[in-house]
Amino acid sequence: MKTRERLRIVTTGLAVTYPLGGVFWDYLQYALGFARLGHEVLYLEDSGKWCYDPQAATFIESGAGNAAWFAREIPKLGAGLAARWFFRDPAGHTWGWDWARVVEFCRDADLFFHISASCEMRDEYYAARRRVFIDSDPMFTQASVPDYAAGRLRHDDSARRRVEMIRAHDVHFTFGENIAAPDCRIPRALFDWIPTRQPIVLDCFEAGAEVPLAMRRRLLTTVMSWEAAEKGPTVEGVTYGGKGQEFARFMALAGRAGLPIEIAISGKAPRDELRARGWRLVEAPTVSGDPWSYRDYLAHSFGEWSVAKNAYVESRSGWFSCRSACYLALGVPVIVQDTGFGCAIPSGAGVLKFSTLDEAQAAIEALLADPQRHGKAAREIAQEYFDARKVLTRLIDQAS
Repeated sequence: MKTRERLRIVTTGLAVTYPLGGVFWDYLQYALGFARLGHEVLYLEDSGKWCYDPQAATFIESGAGNAAWFAREIPKLGAGLAARWFFRDPAGHTWGWDWARVVEFCRDADLFFHISASCEMRDEYYAARRRVFIDSDPMFTQASVPDYAAGRLRHDDSARRRVEMIRAHDVHFTFGENIAAPDCRIPRALFDWIPTRQPIVLDCFEAGAEVPLAMRRRLLTTVMSWEAAEKGPTVEGVTYGGKGQEFARFMALAGRAGLPIEIAISGKAPRDELRARGWRLVEAPTVSGDPWSYRDYLAHSFGEWSVAKNAYVESRSGWFSCRSACYLALGVPVIVQDTGFGCAIPSGAGVLKFSTLDEAQAAIEALLADPQRHGKAAREIAQEYFDARKVLTRLIDQAS
């Protein structure tokens, strides 16, 4: 299979299930990127999950409202994607293509890209010539593998079924770009993980990259979900956590930073404590209700500041955020917690990494000292390392 051939490609996602701007860009850039390369693409969403209703801030069974939202937004991407999608909600109702057409396309597909374990895999999907699994949640994805390999999981265990589902794919990629390094703690049994990263369709962010520095808000931002009770995996006796656990280590930063830091936040965050410590808060749905307002929010930031999930950090996974890649594409520098991604993505200009409170403060000071240089470097890193044409061409070559 050669990348210059016109291939039939299925990509999965969660953009309808979670009708939010960041999720839209995470998944649709695969479909759009493959289409821009000249391939015949179907975006397929069949997660079996209840749908998130941003207005009610809860989950509902019916996907009708979410499907209507998606049908309004996807035509704005072009590339014919408005007529090339399928969505099934947990009640079994479908939108977009009819099921018979989906079955036929999957049967003839050259590649089925199962992204972020987002799809409830059916026999019809396994009919594709090559099934490709892309892990965007390193350590969480691999956590059950040691117990599975040792025969410690029951036949009816959901973790066992998940491992077996992943094994049913032909090739396996991971956002854990440091996975082959000696200091990486992610289990590597049973799978030959190939590092990859988020593809960015650069022209979708070009206008934002042209926003002058003087028109950008003089503060750092990020968009994040906080689950106070988020429980991570236990691997070899070590229990890992989520993003809230790491954020707690940097709670004092807002009072020391040379710039205000605004968090567009959702979930059960300790909002009163955060405000008392100097953090600016906005509710995430107000800036991510659609892909375009989300993109605009990022583009008018002076920079991003963000932590990563504890499991990404402590495992030395090499994970790099899809959201941070979007900031870079907009020419917005990012100050992000070190997960070991230096093995694959440069830092020092455009990308500034930190592990301690003092390092985070120093990174903000470095950005303030020369924002023009860091903004230029941010866009250059996006062009060199995240360009969808490069990332997806390599993905096809390695998946074949």
